Amino acid sequence: MMDWDKASAELSKKLDPAHVKGRKQGGGQVQYIEGWHAISEMNRIFGFGEWTRETLELRQLGEPRDVDGKMRVDYLARVRITVGGVVRDGCGFGQGIDRDVGQAHESALKEAETDAMKRAMMTLGNPFGLALYDKARENVGVEPPTADQAKAAIMAAKTLAELQRVFGDLYRNHRAVADDAEVIAAKDVRKEQLTPKEAA
Repeated sequence: MMDWDKASAELSKKLDPAHVKGRKQGGGQVQYIEGWHAISEMNRIFGFGEWTRETLELRQLGEPRDVDGKMRVDYLARVRITVGGVVRDGCGFGQGIDRDVGQAHESALKEAETDAMKRAMMTLGNPFGLALYDKARENVGVEPPTADQAKAAIMAAKTLAELQRVFGDLYRNHRAVADDAEVIAAKDVRKEQLTPKEAA
């Protein structure tokens, strides 16, 4: 059973820039999230088997054409995402370019379906790329961990090197959390636990 309160909290979180990719397109730079990541996020947030994807339309746009010795094929797709009674549709475009016309069709079909799927998912929230439509990118970033989350990560460190890395990352990226007295105390306790004791 899906927990909508938990899902809503996840959907309102900022988009982690580590999941944002870029490519050149039309003389500019386009930012996007990859299709596999969008599917992974759907499973993580809503639960495996708690959402569906349906291709409503796949349409070839024009005929395949030769461009510099390769066949170019264009497709349009319309995909519907349904999760917990919420329905979202998206349209997408795909272009395949290959010496083999069959491979060009396959590439264009996959790209069009993935593009349409991501556009439908995007309307659900920031983890699916909604944040990228805001030019100011106010919802792209890493949410700082709570002090409890930071302490848990520190106590989970298995070696002194791992503890140093965890606390170092915390200090560089979330200084206010790293400076919390309870977090510092947890770091000191874990360091003591992991430090080899001298033989008596």
